[in-house]
Amino acid sequence: MNNPQDSTPRFEVEGGVARITLARPAHRNRLHNEDLALLAELFGRIDADRSIRVLVLSAEVLAERPVFSAGYNTGEFEGEPPKVNFEHVVEALERLRPVTLCALNGSVYGGATDIVLACDLAVAADSIEMRMPAAALGLHYYGSGLVRYVSRLGVSAAKRAFLTAQPLDAHTLLRIGYVQELLPAAELAAHVDRLARSVAALAPLALESLKQSLNELARGDVDRERMDERQRSTMASADFAEGRQAFKERRPPVWKGS
Repeated sequence: MNNPQDSTPRFEVEGGVARITLARPAHRNRLHNEDLALLAELFGRIDADRSIRVLVLSAEVLAERPVFSAGYNTGEFEGEPPKVNFEHVVEALERLRPVTLCALNGSVYGGATDIVLACDLAVAADSIEMRMPAAALGLHYYGSGLVRYVSRLGVSAAKRAFLTAQPLDAHTLLRIGYVQELLPAAELAAHVDRLARSVAALAPLALESLKQSLNELARGDVDRERMDERQRSTMASADFAEGRQAFKERRPPVWKGS
């Protein structure tokens, strides 16, 4: 049995909500090559399971100085190249079909800061900080991560993070849009559970197509015909008919995802 203080990420699914929990709290939830391989595998399983509507990404943290993740284990830069590298895992996270929700119950550093940006939503404890130390390590960050930083936060915020290597506090992260909500740490888990269930209750076809279009727009990939086709597809769907009928009858809709 894995040591709960140092194990690969845990995975569970309940009621349309999948949960991945980073599980190396004693080591600041640093990500090893085996963690990257498992995350890539889990993302594939999640995409294939149409019953999953939401993924919640969280971490086990220590009570004193909690850290969501310190990013990639730098010691593994010196070994053989991994079969699944960090950038590919983050790209796969961004492309996931379900809505992704990051529950930041601790501070986040290094490459893990891009994991947060690859999620659709991020809710954080009001005591956390974020730091991108690439320049302090002598590293030019990978290109897709820079694109995500600039497209999500704007070039000024990205420059502040990369060109100073200084930590940004929780309220700054809220102001620049790195997270969408701040809560006291004691309230975070319950709030995330409510939010995940609320999103999972929305129309899956609409959620998936809206997510695709919004991510494309964030990357500067503007294709109006493609977006208009998604609109036409949802308008002709059984889900849209059900949504209108449920609204008339003042009852919760029963989605089919078609």
